[in-house]
Amino acid sequence: ADLVLVEGAGSAAEVNLRAGDIANMGFAEAADLAVVLVGDIDRGGVIASVVGTHALLPDAERARLAGYIVNKFRGDVSLFDGGLAIIKARTGLPCFGVVPWFADAGKLPPEDAFGIGGGRRPAGLPRAFGAGSLPRAFGGGSLPIKVAVPLLARLANFDDMDPLIAEPDVSVDFVEAGRALPGDADLVVLPGSKATLPDLAFLRAQGWDLDLTAHLRRGGWVLGLCGGYQMLGTRIADPRGIEGEPGAAEGLGWLDVETTLTARKTLVTASGQDVTSGETVRGYEMHVGDTAGPGRARPMLSLNGRPDGAIAADGRVMGCYLHGLFAADGFRRDFLARIRRRADSGLAYEAQVEATLDGLAAHLEATLDLDALLAAAAPARLR
Repeated sequence: ADLVLVEGAGSAAEVNLRAGDIANMGFAEAADLAVVLVGDIDRGGVIASVVGTHALLPDAERARLAGYIVNKFRGDVSLFDGGLAIIKARTGLPCFGVVPWFADAGKLPPEDAFGIGGGRRPAGLPRAFGAGSLPRAFGGGSLPIKVAVPLLARLANFDDMDPLIAEPDVSVDFVEAGRALPGDADLVVLPGSKATLPDLAFLRAQGWDLDLTAHLRRGGWVLGLCGGYQMLGTRIADPRGIEGEPGAAEGLGWLDVETTLTARKTLVTASGQDVTSGETVRGYEMHVGDTAGPGRARPMLSLNGRPDGAIAADGRVMGCYLHGLFAADGFRRDFLARIRRRADSGLAYEAQVEATLDGLAAHLEATLDLDALLAAAAPARLR
């Protein structure tokens, strides 16, 4: 790569956490990098944010600031000229640009789990929505396919649902703690987890295991991804305390497999076929644990020449370790057609993401001083 952008996590001015910082100024110091502050004006307080960050940093870190960017501006950018003058007077920092609001950003995967469900839902946005066109969710009438995703306390790989959210005739409902799984869901997806046993206990504490039982009695479908797949088995054991306190627990019992968590972590890209449809799938595996048992005789996928996952005898409960499963257009269309016969939406998810990224790149090129930004970059000198 000609240029590497290192994104911070949180704020550069979290000086109370500076001693253990590995993601903001601590990284910039270690790699000897110039730093550009990015302020979100849509949240409000962007002047105080930039000026306050500049004021709080110690002299050596303040010297790394090459300038700042104002992001997500709505309306006439010239209305912020006075704000730019104030920031310049207080900090001396140049502005690399004021970036107008980019409406299509909702078509891109969220940055983290705060972008879904109850984390940072804009006021008035319903729990069930399709991100491809958010206002559509306010319309009357039910959507052809409803997907429910329980928000586990240690949810991981939250972007697995993005291709379903992008489908114009699929409603994805992220169910927060304290709310029952909706009785009219066609499919419940148990997502990945950073700690499977604690999240299995969390799921039961919410009563979602009982909701799942009722869902299956009504003829619903259940898919477990990674940690969710492990939960669908008969038992999960963590004898060495890999994800928390050592222990074991009975799984939900809908797949005849058992998982033992081990110190070895699987982190590989994978591709293959969906066993039922023969459609191509690809993505990545990122998990600890070995899963075995009679249920593996009915695998959900064939990945890199080996079986992966399991399908229950009735075909309505299944699980696998592949993240990014629904990004494969052919598989996604076939899978949704199994749940409810409907017309194909024609969505090409990965092509949509690429087109949106190209649009965002053009948007930034038109609004940022790229020459000045590139001039601020320098070769990293790791110490």
